[in-house]
Amino acid sequence: MSVAKIYKNSEKSVISMEFFPPRNEKAAENFGNIIDKLNELKPDYMSVTFGAGGSTKEGSYNTVKEIIVNRKISTVAYIAGFGLGPDEITGVLDEYKKIGVETIFVIRGDKPTNKDFNPHTDSFSYASDIISFIKKNYDFTIGCAGYPEGHIEAQSFEKDLEFLKVKVNNGAEYIVTQYFYDNNFFFDYVEKCRSIGINVPIIPGIMPVYTVKMTNMLSKICGTKIPKHIKDMLEKLANADKDDVINYGIDLAVEQCSQLLEKGVNNLHFYTMNRSKSTTEIIKRLKRV
Repeated sequence: MSVAKIYKNSEKSVISMEFFPPRNEKAAENFGNIIDKLNELKPDYMSVTFGAGGSTKEGSYNTVKEIIVNRKISTVAYIAGFGLGPDEITGVLDEYKKIGVETIFVIRGDKPTNKDFNPHTDSFSYASDIISFIKKNYDFTIGCAGYPEGHIEAQSFEKDLEFLKVKVNNGAEYIVTQYFYDNNFFFDYVEKCRSIGINVPIIPGIMPVYTVKMTNMLSKICGTKIPKHIKDMLEKLANADKDDVINYGIDLAVEQCSQLLEKGVNNLHFYTMNRSKSTTEIIKRLKRV
């Protein structure tokens, strides 16, 4: 079933989880166990990212295949089209089509850090262009990304919203947001999206605190603000046992998700970072709320 239909037809909260292709042999050996543990929570679907410039193309395909074919779990495949030509994108999509993928999540993606990378002369400049290309040539359901605090490269927040509307007008049927720690950003974002005619489902992305270093690093890369009370706690936990940090992250995410659910936000998307403990505990505790 396509993800758009899952959101439309579900009578309960839709829970989804995101993964990236394992980065080495050791991680690959453990990946199946992580998927199996999280699948015990019966998520509605899982998604798999796609590296900049197709850098994880083979790994992404193998990961999607592992989940959708071997484990029979509904799976969304990302495609990050920066620097890729139409033929390369077509090749990726054709392979996903063969293994039963029904939904593609489209992002522009970042420029690869590899200095030798040369973008295709006919590559697409924006995610909206990739969405338009896919919509014209395939029957995939298409999802896209939204940024409650504005994309870090956007000229302005208003301009970023304009680009989002173009993505939806070109065929995106649902939006998953960049993670945030202040729910007011999400509530305001949804209100502003609705005010300009964006009416597709908007799903909040949840990023638990996994480590102090990762949280601070991702904040700089993604442009996500860390509220003062969280920043203060991260400083206190800088030299703490890793389990103390993880448990703090679980408590924080449960509080955040509970508030979202109480305010009528029925669907949650978890950035698992290929870990199982935090997401498992958060969802189990939410079911008791």
